[in-house]
Amino acid sequence: MRVLAAMSGGVDSAVAAARAVDAGHDVTGVHLALSRNPQTFRTGARGCCTIEDSRDARRAADVLGIPFYVWDMAERFHADVVDDFVAEYAAGRTPNPCLRCNEKIKFAAVLDRAIALGFDAVVTGHHARLGADGLLRRSVDLPKDQSYVLAVLNRAQLDRSMFPLGSSTKADVRAEAAARGLGVAEKPDSHDICFIADGDTRGFLESKLGSAPGDIVDSTTGEVVGAHGGAYAYTVGQRKGLGLTVPAADGRPRYVLSITPKTNTVTVGPAAALEVSTVFAGKPVWTGLPGTPAGPLDCVVQLRAHGETYPARVSVTGDGGLVAALSTPARGVAAGQALVVYRPDTDGDIVLGSGTITHT
Repeated sequence: MRVLAAMSGGVDSAVAAARAVDAGHDVTGVHLALSRNPQTFRTGARGCCTIEDSRDARRAADVLGIPFYVWDMAERFHADVVDDFVAEYAAGRTPNPCLRCNEKIKFAAVLDRAIALGFDAVVTGHHARLGADGLLRRSVDLPKDQSYVLAVLNRAQLDRSMFPLGSSTKADVRAEAAARGLGVAEKPDSHDICFIADGDTRGFLESKLGSAPGDIVDSTTGEVVGAHGGAYAYTVGQRKGLGLTVPAADGRPRYVLSITPKTNTVTVGPAAALEVSTVFAGKPVWTGLPGTPAGPLDCVVQLRAHGETYPARVSVTGDGGLVAALSTPARGVAAGQALVVYRPDTDGDIVLGSGTITHT
Protein backbone atom coordinates (compact mmCIF):
# COMPACT_ATOMS: atom_id res chain seq x y z
CA MET A 1 0.00 0.00 0.00
CA ARG A 2 0.97 3.63 -0.41
CA VAL A 3 1.00 5.07 3.09
CA LEU A 4 1.68 8.51 4.47
CA ALA A 5 3.67 8.48 7.70
CA ALA A 6 2.96 11.46 9.97
CA MET A 7 6.39 12.22 11.46
CA SER A 8 6.36 14.59 14.42
CA GLY A 9 10.11 14.50 14.98
CA GLY A 10 9.79 12.16 17.94
CA VAL A 11 10.87 8.58 18.46
CA ASP A 12 7.40 7.00 18.21
CA SER A 13 6.50 8.34 14.77
CA ALA A 14 9.99 7.56 13.44
CA VAL A 15 9.78 3.90 14.50
CA ALA A 16 6.19 3.65 13.23
CA ALA A 17 7.37 4.83 9.81
CA ALA A 18 10.27 2.38 9.92
CA ARG A 19 7.94 -0.53 10.66
CA ALA A 20 5.70 0.50 7.77
CA VAL A 21 8.75 0.37 5.48
CA ASP A 22 9.71 -3.06 6.86
CA ALA A 23 6.16 -4.27 6.17
CA GLY A 24 6.72 -3.58 2.46
CA HIS A 25 4.60 -0.47 2.12
CA ASP A 26 5.48 2.44 -0.16
CA VAL A 27 6.03 5.06 2.57
CA THR A 28 6.25 8.84 2.33
CA GLY A 29 6.99 10.91 5.43
CA VAL A 30 5.26 14.18 6.21
CA HIS A 31 5.82 16.62 9.06
CA LEU A 32 2.93 18.87 10.03
CA ALA A 33 3.97 22.47 10.64
CA LEU A 34 1.30 23.49 13.14
CA SER A 35 2.82 26.55 14.77
CA ARG A 36 2.38 30.06 13.40
CA ASN A 37 5.76 30.92 14.95
CA PRO A 38 8.02 27.86 14.81
CA GLN A 39 11.17 29.83 15.66
CA THR A 40 10.96 28.98 19.35
CA PHE A 41 12.66 25.70 20.12
CA ARG A 42 11.19 23.27 22.62
CA THR A 43 12.23 23.58 26.26
CA GLY A 44 13.17 20.14 27.56
CA ALA A 45 10.17 17.89 27.02
CA ARG A 46 7.69 20.73 26.56
CA GLY A 47 6.17 21.78 23.28
CA CYS A 48 6.47 20.36 19.80
CA CYS A 49 6.05 21.38 16.15
CA THR A 50 9.22 23.49 16.16
CA ILE A 51 11.94 23.83 13.54
CA GLU A 52 13.97 21.43 15.66
CA ASP A 53 11.22 18.83 15.38
CA SER A 54 10.89 19.19 11.60
CA ARG A 55 14.66 18.71 11.25
CA ASP A 56 14.59 15.63 13.46
CA ALA A 57 11.77 14.22 11.32
CA ARG A 58 13.69 14.92 8.12
CA ARG A 59 16.81 13.22 9.47
CA ALA A 60 14.77 10.15 10.44
CA ALA A 61 13.25 10.01 6.95
CA ASP A 62 16.75 10.20 5.45
CA VAL A 63 17.87 7.24 7.58
CA LEU A 64 14.82 5.28 6.40
CA GLY A 65 15.37 6.31 2.79
CA ILE A 66 11.84 7.62 2.24
CA PRO A 67 10.59 10.84 0.61
CA PHE A 68 9.81 13.59 3.08
CA TYR A 69 7.65 16.73 2.95
CA VAL A 70 6.49 19.43 5.32
CA TRP A 71 2.82 20.45 5.20
CA ASP A 72 1.93 23.84 6.61
CA MET A 73 -1.32 23.38 8.52
CA ALA A 74 -0.83 26.16 11.04
CA GLU A 75 -3.97 28.10 10.16
CA ARG A 76 -6.18 25.02 10.23
CA PHE A 77 -4.63 23.92 13.54
CA HIS A 78 -5.13 27.35 15.08
CA ALA A 79 -8.77 27.50 14.02
CA ASP A 80 -9.76 23.92 14.89
CA VAL A 81 -7.61 23.28 17.97
CA VAL A 82 -6.23 26.46 19.54
CA ASP A 83 -9.34 28.63 19.09
CA ASP A 84 -11.53 25.72 20.23
CA PHE A 85 -9.33 25.28 23.32
CA VAL A 86 -9.71 28.94 24.30
CA ALA A 87 -13.46 28.97 23.62
CA GLU A 88 -14.01 25.84 25.72
CA TYR A 89 -12.22 27.32 28.72
CA ALA A 90 -14.16 30.56 28.30
CA ALA A 91 -17.35 28.48 28.48
CA GLY A 92 -16.29 26.86 31.77
CA ARG A 93 -15.25 23.53 30.27
CA THR A 94 -11.89 21.71 30.28
CA PRO A 95 -11.05 20.53 26.75
CA ASN A 96 -8.52 17.92 25.64
CA PRO A 97 -6.69 19.46 22.65
CA CYS A 98 -5.15 16.10 21.65
CA LEU A 99 -8.63 14.75 21.01
CA ARG A 100 -9.49 17.74 18.87
CA CYS A 101 -6.19 17.54 16.98
CA ASN A 102 -6.73 13.88 16.15
CA GLU A 103 -10.31 14.53 15.10
CA LYS A 104 -9.81 17.69 13.06
CA ILE A 105 -6.17 17.62 11.89
CA LYS A 106 -4.38 14.26 11.83
CA PHE A 107 -7.32 12.08 10.84
CA ALA A 108 -9.46 14.59 8.98
CA ALA A 109 -7.46 17.28 7.19
CA VAL A 110 -4.34 15.13 6.76
CA LEU A 111 -6.19 11.93 5.91
CA ASP A 112 -8.44 13.72 3.44
CA ARG A 113 -5.43 15.24 1.69
CA ALA A 114 -3.58 11.92 1.72
CA ILE A 115 -6.51 10.12 0.06
CA ALA A 116 -6.81 12.90 -2.51
CA LEU A 117 -3.12 12.40 -3.33
CA GLY A 118 -3.58 8.67 -3.85
CA PHE A 119 -2.41 7.29 -0.51
CA ASP A 120 -4.22 4.32 0.98
CA ALA A 121 -3.65 5.02 4.66
CA VAL A 122 -1.97 7.22 7.27
CA VAL A 123 0.46 5.69 9.75
CA THR A 124 1.16 7.35 13.10
CA GLY A 125 3.14 6.61 16.25
CA HIS A 126 0.16 6.43 18.56
CA HIS A 127 0.27 3.72 21.21
CA ALA A 128 -2.93 1.85 20.38
CA ARG A 129 -3.87 -1.24 18.39
CA LEU A 130 -6.14 -2.02 15.48
CA GLY A 131 -7.04 -5.70 15.55
CA ALA A 132 -7.62 -7.93 12.55
CA ASP A 133 -11.30 -7.16 13.11
CA GLY A 134 -10.58 -3.46 12.61
CA LEU A 135 -11.52 -2.58 16.18
CA LEU A 136 -9.50 -0.06 18.19
CA ARG A 137 -7.88 -1.55 21.29
CA ARG A 138 -5.66 -0.34 24.09
CA SER A 139 -1.88 -0.55 23.72
CA VAL A 140 -0.07 -3.34 25.53
CA ASP A 141 1.87 -0.56 27.29
CA LEU A 142 -1.02 0.70 29.42
CA PRO A 143 0.78 3.76 30.89
CA LYS A 144 1.40 4.95 27.31
CA ASP A 145 -1.99 3.91 25.91
CA GLN A 146 -3.53 6.55 23.61
CA SER A 147 -6.77 4.83 22.64
CA TYR A 148 -8.62 7.43 24.74
CA VAL A 149 -7.55 10.29 22.47
CA LEU A 150 -8.22 8.21 19.34
CA ALA A 151 -11.72 7.16 20.38
CA VAL A 152 -13.16 10.22 18.62
CA LEU A 153 -12.27 8.71 15.20
CA ASN A 154 -15.05 7.24 13.12
CA ARG A 155 -15.07 3.86 11.41
CA ALA A 156 -14.06 5.21 8.00
CA GLN A 157 -11.04 7.00 9.51
CA LEU A 158 -9.89 3.92 11.42
CA ASP A 159 -10.15 1.86 8.25
CA ARG A 160 -7.52 4.16 6.69
CA SER A 161 -5.24 4.26 9.77
CA MET A 162 -2.22 2.24 10.90
CA PHE A 163 -0.81 2.13 14.45
CA PRO A 164 2.29 -0.10 14.32
CA LEU A 165 3.39 0.52 17.92
CA GLY A 166 0.38 -0.82 19.80
CA SER A 167 2.01 -4.17 20.59
CA SER A 168 5.25 -2.67 21.91
CA THR A 169 6.31 -0.91 25.08
CA LYS A 170 7.93 2.50 24.96
CA ALA A 171 11.21 0.95 26.13
CA ASP A 172 11.09 -1.44 23.16
CA VAL A 173 10.44 1.46 20.79
CA ARG A 174 13.45 3.41 22.07
CA ALA A 175 15.70 0.35 21.86
CA GLU A 176 14.57 -0.28 18.28
CA ALA A 177 15.21 3.34 17.33
CA ALA A 178 18.75 3.12 18.70
CA ALA A 179 19.40 -0.14 16.83
CA ARG A 180 18.18 1.50 13.60
CA GLY A 181 20.51 4.46 14.08
CA LEU A 182 17.69 6.97 14.53
CA GLY A 183 18.97 10.08 16.30
CA VAL A 184 15.67 10.56 18.15
CA ALA A 185 16.09 7.34 20.17
CA GLU A 186 16.65 9.21 23.44
CA LYS A 187 14.68 12.36 22.61
CA PRO A 188 12.34 13.17 25.52
CA ASP A 189 8.62 12.83 25.01
CA SER A 190 6.71 16.07 24.65
CA HIS A 191 4.07 16.59 27.30
CA ASP A 192 1.51 19.09 28.50
CA ILE A 193 -0.14 21.11 25.71
CA CYS A 194 1.95 21.28 22.55
CA PHE A 195 1.11 24.89 21.71
CA ILE A 196 1.90 26.11 25.25
CA ALA A 197 5.60 25.28 25.33
CA ASP A 198 6.28 26.90 28.71
CA GLY A 199 3.47 24.95 30.38
CA ASP A 200 1.76 28.10 31.69
CA THR A 201 -1.83 27.39 30.66
CA ARG A 202 -3.24 30.11 32.91
CA GLY A 203 -0.92 32.72 31.39
CA PHE A 204 -1.77 31.57 27.87
CA LEU A 205 -5.51 31.85 28.51
CA GLU A 206 -5.14 35.26 30.15
CA SER A 207 -3.27 36.51 27.08
CA LYS A 208 -6.24 35.41 24.94
CA LEU A 209 -9.17 36.21 27.21
CA GLY A 210 -7.84 39.04 29.37
CA SER A 211 -8.43 39.60 33.06
CA ALA A 212 -11.95 38.87 34.33
CA PRO A 213 -12.06 39.19 38.15
CA GLY A 214 -14.77 37.33 40.03
CA ASP A 215 -15.67 35.57 43.25
CA ILE A 216 -14.72 32.17 44.63
CA VAL A 217 -17.63 30.86 46.69
CA ASP A 218 -17.86 28.08 49.29
CA SER A 219 -20.51 25.53 48.33
CA THR A 220 -21.58 24.77 51.90
CA THR A 221 -21.88 28.30 53.32
CA GLY A 222 -22.32 30.46 50.22
CA GLU A 223 -19.56 32.68 51.60
CA VAL A 224 -17.10 34.44 49.31
CA VAL A 225 -13.78 32.86 50.26
CA GLY A 226 -11.50 34.30 47.60
CA ALA A 227 -11.17 36.14 44.32
CA HIS A 228 -9.95 35.08 40.90
CA GLY A 229 -8.66 36.91 37.86
CA GLY A 230 -10.54 34.71 35.40
CA ALA A 231 -12.69 31.61 35.92
CA TYR A 232 -11.01 30.07 32.86
CA ALA A 233 -7.92 29.46 35.02
CA TYR A 234 -9.73 26.79 37.04
CA THR A 235 -10.90 23.25 36.41
CA VAL A 236 -13.10 20.83 38.32
CA GLY A 237 -11.10 18.89 40.90
CA GLN A 238 -8.36 21.51 41.19
CA ARG A 239 -6.92 21.95 44.69
CA LYS A 240 -3.73 23.99 44.33
CA GLY A 241 -3.40 27.64 43.37
CA LEU A 242 -6.97 28.57 44.31
CA GLY A 243 -6.02 31.78 46.11
CA LEU A 244 -8.47 31.28 48.98
CA THR A 245 -8.39 33.90 51.75
CA VAL A 246 -10.87 32.29 54.15
CA PRO A 247 -9.97 28.83 55.51
CA ALA A 248 -12.55 26.05 55.74
CA ALA A 249 -14.20 25.70 59.13
CA ASP A 250 -12.89 22.15 59.50
CA GLY A 251 -9.43 23.10 58.25
CA ARG A 252 -9.59 20.64 55.37
CA PRO A 253 -8.61 21.47 51.80
CA ARG A 254 -11.22 22.59 49.32
CA TYR A 255 -11.49 21.76 45.64
CA VAL A 256 -13.07 23.36 42.61
CA LEU A 257 -16.56 21.87 42.24
CA SER A 258 -17.93 23.94 39.39
CA ILE A 259 -17.32 26.96 37.15
CA THR A 260 -20.19 29.24 36.14
CA PRO A 261 -19.20 31.61 33.32
CA LYS A 262 -22.56 33.42 33.40
CA THR A 263 -21.87 34.75 36.90
CA ASN A 264 -18.08 34.45 36.58
CA THR A 265 -18.08 32.37 39.76
CA VAL A 266 -15.87 29.51 40.86
CA THR A 267 -17.45 27.25 43.49
CA VAL A 268 -15.25 25.27 45.89
CA GLY A 269 -16.01 22.67 48.52
CA PRO A 270 -14.89 19.47 50.27
CA ALA A 271 -13.42 16.49 48.45
CA ALA A 272 -16.55 14.40 49.06
CA ALA A 273 -18.59 16.88 47.03
CA LEU A 274 -16.53 16.00 43.95
CA GLU A 275 -17.97 12.51 43.82
CA VAL A 276 -20.39 11.84 40.96
CA SER A 277 -22.19 8.64 40.03
CA THR A 278 -23.81 9.71 36.75
CA VAL A 279 -22.04 11.29 33.78
CA PHE A 280 -23.74 12.74 30.70
CA ALA A 281 -22.14 13.22 27.28
CA GLY A 282 -23.18 14.58 23.92
CA LYS A 283 -23.93 12.62 20.76
CA PRO A 284 -21.36 9.81 20.54
CA VAL A 285 -19.20 8.36 17.80
CA TRP A 286 -19.61 4.56 17.75
CA THR A 287 -16.45 2.96 16.36
CA GLY A 288 -16.73 -0.50 17.86
CA LEU A 289 -20.40 -1.10 17.16
CA PRO A 290 -22.33 -1.37 13.89
CA GLY A 291 -24.63 1.42 15.04
CA THR A 292 -26.41 2.89 18.02
CA PRO A 293 -26.96 0.15 20.62
CA ALA A 294 -30.57 -0.86 21.15
CA GLY A 295 -30.22 -1.13 24.92
CA PRO A 296 -27.90 -0.39 27.84
CA LEU A 297 -24.27 -1.51 27.67
CA ASP A 298 -22.46 -2.99 30.66
CA CYS A 299 -18.92 -1.81 30.09
CA VAL A 300 -16.09 0.26 31.53
CA VAL A 301 -15.65 3.99 30.93
CA GLN A 302 -12.67 6.31 31.07
CA LEU A 303 -13.33 9.96 31.87
CA ARG A 304 -9.97 11.62 31.24
CA ALA A 305 -6.68 10.80 29.54
CA HIS A 306 -4.61 8.33 31.57
CA GLY A 307 -7.34 8.30 34.21
CA GLU A 308 -8.72 5.23 35.90
CA THR A 309 -11.64 3.28 34.49
CA TYR A 310 -15.03 2.63 36.07
CA PRO A 311 -17.49 -0.20 35.52
CA ALA A 312 -20.67 1.42 34.26
CA ARG A 313 -23.98 0.92 32.52
CA VAL A 314 -24.12 3.21 29.49
CA SER A 315 -27.36 4.14 27.75
CA VAL A 316 -28.40 6.40 24.90
CA THR A 317 -30.58 9.31 26.03
CA GLY A 318 -33.70 10.56 24.30
CA ASP A 319 -31.78 13.34 22.56
CA GLY A 320 -29.13 10.92 21.25
CA GLY A 321 -26.50 11.62 23.90
CA LEU A 322 -24.99 9.27 26.46
CA VAL A 323 -25.55 8.69 30.15
CA ALA A 324 -23.17 6.51 32.17
CA ALA A 325 -24.27 5.18 35.55
CA LEU A 326 -21.02 4.44 37.38
CA SER A 327 -20.79 1.47 39.74
CA THR A 328 -18.47 3.46 42.00
CA PRO A 329 -18.32 7.26 42.22
CA ALA A 330 -15.68 9.19 40.31
CA ARG A 331 -14.04 12.44 41.36
CA GLY A 332 -12.95 15.46 39.37
CA VAL A 333 -15.05 14.78 36.27
CA ALA A 334 -14.88 17.88 34.06
CA ALA A 335 -17.19 18.93 31.24
CA GLY A 336 -15.28 19.10 27.97
CA GLN A 337 -13.36 15.89 28.53
CA ALA A 338 -14.36 12.68 26.76
CA LEU A 339 -16.41 9.80 28.06
CA VAL A 340 -14.87 6.80 26.30
CA VAL A 341 -16.72 3.50 26.40
CA TYR A 342 -14.69 0.27 26.42
CA ARG A 343 -15.66 -3.37 26.26
CA PRO A 344 -13.33 -5.49 28.40
CA ASP A 345 -11.58 -8.08 26.25
CA THR A 346 -8.86 -10.66 26.82
CA ASP A 347 -6.87 -9.12 23.95
CA GLY A 348 -7.05 -5.56 25.28
CA ASP A 349 -10.06 -3.40 25.99
CA ILE A 350 -11.98 -2.52 22.82
CA VAL A 351 -13.16 1.04 22.20
CA LEU A 352 -16.89 1.00 21.54
CA GLY A 353 -17.45 4.75 21.29
CA SER A 354 -17.03 8.15 22.87
CA GLY A 355 -18.81 11.43 23.51
CA THR A 356 -17.87 14.78 25.02
CA ILE A 357 -18.89 15.16 28.67
CA THR A 358 -21.55 17.83 29.12
CA HIS A 359 -22.39 17.55 32.84
CA THR A 360 -22.58 15.19 35.82
